Amino acid sequence: MPRLRLPRPSLEAFRRQLASVDALPQLCVLGLISGLLTGGVMVAFRLLLEGGALALMPAGGVEAFESLEPWLRALLPLLAVALIGAGLGCQPAAARKLGVGHVVERLSQHQGRFPLRNWLNQWWVGAVAVLGGLSAGREGPAIHLGAAASSGIGQLLRLPHNSLRVLVACGTAAGISASFNTPIAGVIFAMEVVMMEYTITGFMPVILASTMGAVVAQLVYGAEPAFQVPILSLESLTNLPWIVVTALVIGLLAGAFIRVARSGERLAGLPFWLRLLLAGGATAVLAWWYPQVQGIGYDSLALALNGELALDVLLALVVGKLLLTAFTLACGVPIGIIGPVLVVGAAAGALSGLLGVWLWPGAAADPGLYAMLGMAAMMGAVLQAPLAALMALLELTHNPNIILPGMLAVVISGLTARQLWRCDGLFVTLTRQGLHPLQQPLMQALSRVSVPAVMESRVAVTLRQVTHDEAQALLDHKPSWIVIRRSTDDKPTLALKAADLARALLDPRWADQAQIDLLEVPGQRLDMAAIPVQATLSEAFQRLDQHDVDALYVENPVAPPGRRISGIITREAIELYYRFRPPR
Repeated sequence: MPRLRLPRPSLEAFRRQLASVDALPQLCVLGLISGLLTGGVMVAFRLLLEGGALALMPAGGVEAFESLEPWLRALLPLLAVALIGAGLGCQPAAARKLGVGHVVERLSQHQGRFPLRNWLNQWWVGAVAVLGGLSAGREGPAIHLGAAASSGIGQLLRLPHNSLRVLVACGTAAGISASFNTPIAGVIFAMEVVMMEYTITGFMPVILASTMGAVVAQLVYGAEPAFQVPILSLESLTNLPWIVVTALVIGLLAGAFIRVARSGERLAGLPFWLRLLLAGGATAVLAWWYPQVQGIGYDSLALALNGELALDVLLALVVGKLLLTAFTLACGVPIGIIGPVLVVGAAAGALSGLLGVWLWPGAAADPGLYAMLGMAAMMGAVLQAPLAALMALLELTHNPNIILPGMLAVVISGLTARQLWRCDGLFVTLTRQGLHPLQQPLMQALSRVSVPAVMESRVAVTLRQVTHDEAQALLDHKPSWIVIRRSTDDKPTLALKAADLARALLDPRWADQAQIDLLEVPGQRLDMAAIPVQATLSEAFQRLDQHDVDALYVENPVAPPGRRISGIITREAIELYYRFRPPR
């Protein structure tokens, strides 16, 4: 009885499957692996912070700056910027790009490929910034570390660039999920802030990655939410007008934050060491009186949500931590901003809630409710990511009653920052050069597919001069195109229609010639440039315009030397894929 033979899996077949737009099962496998890897990376980073806190803080907590003497907590940020300056000052400016902005830039302009040096720098810079008392979060480093590690899987396996995009989103979602224990918010953040699109093919692997990231984190830290908050409700719709006012003010604060962060363009002319000194000095001065502005601020956030912070501390967080975080970012210090933004928003909401209680005693909602709304409103406005902010609000509070006022607050604050301050999301603003590539629908669509899915693989490669027998041997393989290799690299590689060569062999004029010059054969020939097999259709489209050619030959660098040209892709093939003909 014959045995049933299953097809043997191969990495090359896996790559070809991933090149297509509908490679959902393969992408889900990658999402699963990415989530486990990123969850482990995030746990390692949190353990690094906790180990540093045990060595530096008397109370052993990452946020225990209040337990330090004023002179010591003021000295810490100066030491932190000195270490960062010593470590990054001797490296090129490109190596200093870290955090979420770096992730967006690499995805939009470098096909999701990350430098190893920046990834290694993120480990120690992220830890030094948080433990050194700068106003910095751990989510930015977590997203960078997770996205780069996930992308590294694809780079190691030489996967198509369209799958690298999904891997970056998977690493981002798992980083947020493992940091906050918010798997849904991690998915929405990845799609809304990093990918800037929603597709079924993108959602499913990202959901798997976010789930696995949360599972790994819960195995180490438990399933408790990031913050313990009371169950509060709106109680009366009469609070809605005050919620609108609160969201309007928070939108103005978010716009101010983005504007200050963008002032780095004016500070760029200063030496790097001087910018670091300015950021460290400003932190040291404010930390002398208000240590709550240092670090991530999650301890202050928890107190604000429970209504346990003094009025002056709330003011210091709203004004001081907001300006301090934005100014530190403008000075070129690579810090995470999501945690501090949540703290500032919660403090602003709590202040508004206290004012509401004073104006309408007995009718106003609890200030803790306004603190929760402020947290989501500030995050949504700064990132221009309303859905991610709402999901974070729901998962952090475990309170579905807060979604209705939360939706109102997030929309009002986001519109205020966008319309009154003319601000886009912070990370898009900091990385944009002209129209952001991820905001162009055409380029998004072409980025989902790699060239092997569209290229013509029935090609034969030969030199310019061939005999009749060699020509017939080429045609025996039934190619669509004949790729003509030139004698020197400075001459363009050409493609000839195989049908034109077949007609030439039947022409009596060529019968008496010992060799056929393929450049003299009447027919259609295309000038071509090279493109790697991992490239997406968006890269192919750009390469066609850059070299002003109508076709590209696809190179596979891992193939044997004689078989490295695996196909060609024409402008017409790309146009047929998206059914759009650009103006010439």
